[in-house]
Amino acid sequence: MIARKRLSTPAVLASAATGLLLLSGISPAVADSRSASRAGSAPALSAARARVQPTPGSSSGGDPYFPRQGNGGYDALGYRIHVEYTPSSHALKGHAIVRARATKALSKFNLDLRRTMKVTSVTVDGRAARFSQPARAVQELAITPAKALRKDQTFTVSVRYAGTTTPVTDPDGSPDGWIPTPDGAFVASEPQGSPSWFPVNDSPKDKALYAVSITVPKGITAVSNGNLLSARTAHGRTTWAWQLNQPVSSYLVTATVGKFTLTKGRTGKGVPYLIAVDPTQRSQSAKVLKKLPAMVDYFSSVYGRYPFGSAGAIVDNAPNVGYALETATRPVFDSAPDELTLAHELAHQWYGDDVTLARWRDIWLNEGFAEFSSWLWDEHSGGTSAAAHLSTLMAVPADDPVWSPPPGNPGSAAAIFSDSVYERGAATLQALREKLGDPVFFAVMRGWAGAHRYGNATVPEFVHFAGSVSGQDLTAFFQNWLYASGKPTR
Repeated sequence: MIARKRLSTPAVLASAATGLLLLSGISPAVADSRSASRAGSAPALSAARARVQPTPGSSSGGDPYFPRQGNGGYDALGYRIHVEYTPSSHALKGHAIVRARATKALSKFNLDLRRTMKVTSVTVDGRAARFSQPARAVQELAITPAKALRKDQTFTVSVRYAGTTTPVTDPDGSPDGWIPTPDGAFVASEPQGSPSWFPVNDSPKDKALYAVSITVPKGITAVSNGNLLSARTAHGRTTWAWQLNQPVSSYLVTATVGKFTLTKGRTGKGVPYLIAVDPTQRSQSAKVLKKLPAMVDYFSSVYGRYPFGSAGAIVDNAPNVGYALETATRPVFDSAPDELTLAHELAHQWYGDDVTLARWRDIWLNEGFAEFSSWLWDEHSGGTSAAAHLSTLMAVPADDPVWSPPPGNPGSAAAIFSDSVYERGAATLQALREKLGDPVFFAVMRGWAGAHRYGNATVPEFVHFAGSVSGQDLTAFFQNWLYASGKPTR
């Protein structure tokens, strides 16, 4: 069973109830767990504690595809991020407050932050801390607090920094992170771009709450995740404040900046949404975006309730990006999307944003599920059935790249966004649907989302889960569709 962040902790409940309580550095009450039942127990306990010497946290989250990504020794609970951005110069100035819990006694620990951002000060629980950004480490901000941290201690880190934004180049050659555009920035951080604009424990396994505010020149809009709290203008600059009250992985956070028209509304089932569209993309995207409320409600009907407090989309004019991303609550598109692309990114709110991969090799749990969902929407809306999509794909020759690498194990960081992860990945779910029948198949899909809500999971866990729910041994089926080399047999 995957260990998930407990939403019933006082810290998380305080944040959900009072907005920025957790992120502003106010500590929730922590029960004193020390036992005084026996008079002679205190010295023994003190002696045991004395033997626990603080040690450094790991500078890696342990993912073999991205070994620099993430850090060890603590669990991030929430981020409060404020950035000031000037599009004309690409200059960014930031202040991040990170609320975290030590998972071991820590003498020092790291955050991920690219060296294009120069740190000017760090405090831990209000006291100045030593810090460095070693050149050889690329994106490590090494922090030594004035006082070592106890295991289970909740602490607050404040980091001030500034620099000129530069996107990260991913192993497949795509730009990632804070990507400048003519009127602002397209901010899409999968898989490793978050440290290009804020300090973070950049592991998909370390989900947290986010409050993001962005100050930009008047007339420019800045869009992030969750609910829009305010937009205040002073001295020729506007600060846009956003808050997300459900935990997500860092690569799903955005702060996209540009000239946008905002549209608000509610779906038929009452989910509030906000859509931001670049004026150059308004006419091309209008017809498709009108279907967004119906898509959200449809996926809610088949996969379970919508997992976040708001929905929507950001449609930018960013021709040099080349992709869309499922940023939490509000997917970001580099241009006007077609209908199936919109369906794909909205389905990610369940599979990818709510239930998130535990390792990057588990990318099928994100992309295969979202691509299958676009087939399902096509079927629901009177287009091509998912069965017909599968039949068309199965007619593709065995030597076509769409079959390789196997989606259950892409093999490298450069291959995680291969066509096979999407297309063969979607085919796997449609083949499973045909094998199990709709009632059992959709019980698997709904149950999977419910069992891992706001958590992380692996492909082997889904294989086991599907077998448990269906009462069938699916080992050979998934070996054929997810792991075997070449074209699966049907």
